[in-house]
Amino acid sequence: MNTLLSTAKQFANIVTEITPLGNGLINDTYRVAAPFSPFVLQRINRTVFPAPEQIMANLTTLNQHIAQKPSESVRLQIPKILTTLDNKALYQDENSDCWRALSFIANTESIETIGSVGDAEQVGFALGHFHRLTSDLIPSLLHDTLPGFHITPGYLKHYHQVRRQPSTPEDRYCTDFIARFQPIADDLESARQQGLLSLRVIHGDPKLNNFLFDKRSKKIVSLIDLDTVKPGLVHYDIGDCVRSCCHTAEPVVFDPDICAALLKSYLHEAGAFFTEYDYHYLYPAMRLIPFELGLRFYTDYLKGNLYFKVTEPEQNLRRAIGQFRLCESIMSQESAIKSLISQLQK
Repeated sequence: MNTLLSTAKQFANIVTEITPLGNGLINDTYRVAAPFSPFVLQRINRTVFPAPEQIMANLTTLNQHIAQKPSESVRLQIPKILTTLDNKALYQDENSDCWRALSFIANTESIETIGSVGDAEQVGFALGHFHRLTSDLIPSLLHDTLPGFHITPGYLKHYHQVRRQPSTPEDRYCTDFIARFQPIADDLESARQQGLLSLRVIHGDPKLNNFLFDKRSKKIVSLIDLDTVKPGLVHYDIGDCVRSCCHTAEPVVFDPDICAALLKSYLHEAGAFFTEYDYHYLYPAMRLIPFELGLRFYTDYLKGNLYFKVTEPEQNLRRAIGQFRLCESIMSQESAIKSLISQLQK
């Protein structure tokens, strides 16, 4: 805690309290109370993000781009960069860990599960609004902070390098599932290479708990965890958002009503730039992302849990099984989902 306190004091002369914030699987995040206003302190995981300065450069570009827009057209708050007392965006401690501070968005909360159709509509709006705000930001102005991120064929190749003979029924389920459905890994990348889908600015990790709801109005006011903002396919964002929001937990079953509300609200914001191919690849994206994340969880389990934080050794195995179950449920409802997308396209 003394090290944490000394780090926090790089960004504020007086610190009154430091408490853990959120439950992210990558960075360590804290809320720091200071006399004028609280702020968010994060240790950037350099195993995952080897170039923290690129993350900060992207966040600067994003903030500057949105700041140029008429204030009445911007309905999301983007966390602002807070510099150290000697005016630096990053602080490197004696262990070579990199820390940064961001503005704290007060009177908000994140949620772990969708509680109503209204929640889903809010999430769809917020993601669509983010894509609309960044639709005129040239993707090449941003660094690729995670080369290979969301490139599913790369994850599949990595899995094949570390896979082993299954030793338990759970292992066997995962290896069999991957073997059966690995051809879908190329769906989005193949479309991009053919010029059917275009690179745009994406959030990269729009899971449900990265949306901040105002505690009183229950409307989303911010989209956080912007380290993965980069050039990419918006379909990765849509697929990941649907994966995170549109399912029941026990058993894992895809919820088409929540999906319908989310997509309708999303397309109301972002549909203006959607092409026929963008609509066509919505279902493949929704099917692909839980397959991809299950593949990543299972590969990390096989490697000894080096990437995702775990509290016990089997956690990533169970996470993988949950994602594969969701993928199965989506595929079992293919006709209904495609019919929904067709209706939204009209």
